[in-house]
Amino acid sequence: MMSEDFHRVRSVAIIGAGASGAITAAAFAAEKYFDRIQVFERRESAGGTWIYDSNTPHKLPLKPGSLPPESDPSIPVPDDLPKITSPDKQERFTQTPIYSSLTTNVPAIAMSFSDLPFAYGPFVPHHIPKLYVESYFAHHGTDTLLSLNTTVEDVSLIKTPNSSKEKWKLALRKHDSVRQVDVWWEDHFDAVVFANGHYSVPFIPEVEGLAAYISKFPGRVVHSKTYRTPLLYKNKKVLIIGNSASGKDLSTDLLSSVHLPLYQSRRSASRWDGPLPPEGIAWKPIIKEFLPSGRILFEDGTYLDDIDTVIYCTGYLPSFPFWNVKNNGREIWDYQKGKLVKTYLHTFFQDFKTLGIVGIPRVLTFRSFEYQAIALARLWSGRQTKTLPGLEVQERWELEREVERRRLGKKFHDIEWETGETFDWLGSLFEIAGLPRLTGEGRQPPVLEESVRWAIEHLRKYPEPGKGEDGEGDEVEKGEWVVVERTKKDLLSFI
Repeated sequence: MMSEDFHRVRSVAIIGAGASGAITAAAFAAEKYFDRIQVFERRESAGGTWIYDSNTPHKLPLKPGSLPPESDPSIPVPDDLPKITSPDKQERFTQTPIYSSLTTNVPAIAMSFSDLPFAYGPFVPHHIPKLYVESYFAHHGTDTLLSLNTTVEDVSLIKTPNSSKEKWKLALRKHDSVRQVDVWWEDHFDAVVFANGHYSVPFIPEVEGLAAYISKFPGRVVHSKTYRTPLLYKNKKVLIIGNSASGKDLSTDLLSSVHLPLYQSRRSASRWDGPLPPEGIAWKPIIKEFLPSGRILFEDGTYLDDIDTVIYCTGYLPSFPFWNVKNNGREIWDYQKGKLVKTYLHTFFQDFKTLGIVGIPRVLTFRSFEYQAIALARLWSGRQTKTLPGLEVQERWELEREVERRRLGKKFHDIEWETGETFDWLGSLFEIAGLPRLTGEGRQPPVLEESVRWAIEHLRKYPEPGKGEDGEGDEVEKGEWVVVERTKKDLLSFI
């Protein structure tokens, strides 16, 4: 089925060569339709957030409450490209948050792409996904499409008078380490896919006295992005802020080195928390205030003195410094609402038909990226089975989801498994994509077979107290991971 809206797309730019960029490149290349596909990656290799940087970025700027438009702003694009300039010195948050002991927390069978399994599993050390992403490019011959060490600094819609045709201009910068210069140029594409991830720009919430505390005690407050090994914290008095995935990992990792107890500030119990803290850990409520003396006050009136290091495990915020708001007419991300602006199915945009995004929802990571990438490739090649609905339907989907997620106290882009929402979302992308052509062009989104479903529902990286509905934990230990015999709600909350 050829679409009048998308048959003109012949050149596609993909921003990012992590997992989402790898599957997007493979999906578009499989169509054998596009004249040009280019993948721009600012790092020296593919791998995205799974690249391990042993030299930790100790001097990351930390401003409590700061959002990416302030902490990760765009840099000025020189006039009259191409041009050679002195190297840009602005912090771009290019180093990854990978620490030495990190392993995946999604079972390998559910995390890998459908056509190439991980080397082993179910939970693997960080170098396995990194090598996997690199090899996936080579496996599909899309490594030739990579433009490494290349940062996309500006994405602007080219406005053509009296024409609805979209075209995009990209301003690109490559650092030449031999000459110690930045080389700038621009390029034009019919369509663009954002596959740039969202684990680069760390977020630290605003707390009374925290900004002054950071200024008075340099280096005492850090974000988990800079954490690499517990050896740096030997015999130190440490406070962890947060108890999600990174908070759990770091608290487990640090027990071997820090001065005990290790303190952990929690807003609420996590899926891994039982009625009592693990041995060696002391739970604290959320922080009320940081005092100039160095004392840290908590909401229950208790306090801590002489803390050597405060590690904020409070996550990251998506950043799109390359998105030209002035030229394109609007923001791409609403930080107040925590969502993409004018999105449909977390993948498409209502007002930009040749702009797509892969990898934002918190769901099955690599495997869910595959559905998004294939749907975009089928749509832009004009070979989709089902066209996108009209603007009114797309707007209604976004508004209704926003209202419902707010009512439930959930994030807009979190897609839940146990409610059937994951099936509905992947099913919608599946229906859009349809089947490959009889002659072999294109890919089909994978089926969600029983083995994948079982792994999602039963394999866990850490024991989780109280799995059953009656509160009894039915788990079978398998070395460093567990099999859950009975499931629990929010099955994807570990991502």
